[in-house]
Amino acid sequence: MIKKSMMITKNEKPIKDVYKMDKKALGSGTYGVVCKVTHLKTGQERACKTISRKKIKNWERFELEVKILQTVDHPHILKLYEYFEDTKNVYLITELCTGGELFDKIIEKEQFEEGYASRVFKQILQAINYCHAQDIVHRDLKPENFLYETKDEKSGIKVIDFGLSKICHTKNIGKIERMKTRAGTPYYISPEVLAGNYDKSCDLWSAGCILYILLCGYPPFYGDDDQAILKMVQDGKYDFDGDEWDEVSKEAKDLIKKLIAKPEKRLTAQEALDHKWFKMWKGQNEPKSFKKRNLKSFKHFMKNSKL
Repeated sequence: MIKKSMMITKNEKPIKDVYKMDKKALGSGTYGVVCKVTHLKTGQERACKTISRKKIKNWERFELEVKILQTVDHPHILKLYEYFEDTKNVYLITELCTGGELFDKIIEKEQFEEGYASRVFKQILQAINYCHAQDIVHRDLKPENFLYETKDEKSGIKVIDFGLSKICHTKNIGKIERMKTRAGTPYYISPEVLAGNYDKSCDLWSAGCILYILLCGYPPFYGDDDQAILKMVQDGKYDFDGDEWDEVSKEAKDLIKKLIAKPEKRLTAQEALDHKWFKMWKGQNEPKSFKKRNLKSFKHFMKNSKL
């Protein structure tokens, strides 16, 4: 059987002999810069993430990220085509996403429908479900790690950044390897991750937090600093008391309750996909738009979280 990982390999040629690099950066992060590149032979446009070798503190973790990207093959996960290395950098060549980040798109829309949220969130769950079936735990699901493929209104989304991910093998039949490393982002991290004893269900807690924000514009757990946010996460108490929630269906709230829950009561990704909330929006034209104050909440929250 031919596996995807056999086809995605290191290209031994210098990158400049294969791609023309656009000087304008599409984005930047802790480890490097992303820019558009054009394949010299085919003219195909792709993205290149240039990572300085000096900034890679943990090569084992970096190699695992590349291994995961080599392995995964799903319409809602960013596709890796090939990678290059030289004395200074590592270059990851991926598909090009031009639609922007998840929440930026919602702000741009000027209105927001619960039906639209269900369509987007279903794609998130499908990606998580696929990863978990492959024994991959993302461990850092957050709005910044979801990109729209294009600027088209019906564009799909892609999960990116597997830098904190782990391959979590099944030790015995029915027994999953548990993790201890505290990894994630305060707004979306689960209490059991903070306690240092968790499994792949931590991704579903993060997904629940994302859905909560999608529907009201602010996070379920908040504070003036990381310490205050993490204290709220540990307490695990949140509510639907704001005026924004008056317009949200009871089915959506029910799904959130079953995701932002104790591990033993938390839905799996497949169970979440089977939830009645998705069925109620099937085939509908998303007529229900929320009040514009939600967009103000979005803008305020995104500004603060990026700071």
